[in-house]
Amino acid sequence: MVDITHKSNTLRTATAQAIVIVSKQETIDAILNKTVPKGDVFEMSRAAGLLGIKQTPYLLPDCHPLPIEFTGVEYQINGLEITVLMTVKTIYKTGVEVEAMHGASVVALNMYDMLKPIDKHVEIGSIKLLEKRGGKSTFHKKNGKGLKASVIVCSDTISAGTKEDKAGKAIIKKLNECEVSIGEYTIIPDEKDIIQEKAISNSQKDFDLIIYTGGTGLSKRDVTPEALLPLLERRIPGIEETIRNYGQQRTPYAMLSRSVAGIINNTLVIALPGSTKGAEESMEAIFPAILHIYGVLKGERH
Repeated sequence: MVDITHKSNTLRTATAQAIVIVSKQETIDAILNKTVPKGDVFEMSRAAGLLGIKQTPYLLPDCHPLPIEFTGVEYQINGLEITVLMTVKTIYKTGVEVEAMHGASVVALNMYDMLKPIDKHVEIGSIKLLEKRGGKSTFHKKNGKGLKASVIVCSDTISAGTKEDKAGKAIIKKLNECEVSIGEYTIIPDEKDIIQEKAISNSQKDFDLIIYTGGTGLSKRDVTPEALLPLLERRIPGIEETIRNYGQQRTPYAMLSRSVAGIINNTLVIALPGSTKGAEESMEAIFPAILHIYGVLKGERH
């Protein structure tokens, strides 16, 4: 199956339809009057659809097992056509459109099975997805076109040339994926005054985003938060919480990171861990959703 461990949970919904076509009005009447020999067609088919949804990952090999937190079945009768509408919801890392389509098809097939004794010409048609929401298609529509970032690596060893930078390059890779241009990539030692000088000077230029990596741990030389916090005009705790929560789900040591985020001169400033994995996971946690902030800073509605 596709690896979805890097994704975050969001509310996912999908609505699918299937159309059952009968050949005579007497069949519709029998359904509505509940006189079909095999029982209540709508209720029995609803139950079959719920079972079908739950069995989806066992029948389709690439579908992930996931928690189904709501299902709804509606029927619409238009002449000799019965439209089945199946809605599925979950809060998870991947969508439920296949589950909704599978459920709708099972409802339709069960209706066919119950109706065939009284109508030999029942047809099933137009099984399709009507709507899906959640995940990338809903929350990650924005890209970083037109935005410029500064990436600053804080490390005594890397600035001295005794160690190669990988965290900063991982950050740049993610920014490139989000179409954010890189205006500066620099390596500096873990010195409070240098960290502050870069934040002040870059926020006064045309940078939209400044990302530091390194210096967020608990050693004596980890001073990035101490350098940045006095400069932040407005902190953004939600970004900090998201980074740590995402990391904590993957390693118990994420709680020791002191990542910070806030605004200086309308420039977003973020301090991320210095480890390559920590930087990668932090970027995965907040991008591209964080790009929504630039519309908000310009006065757009949420």
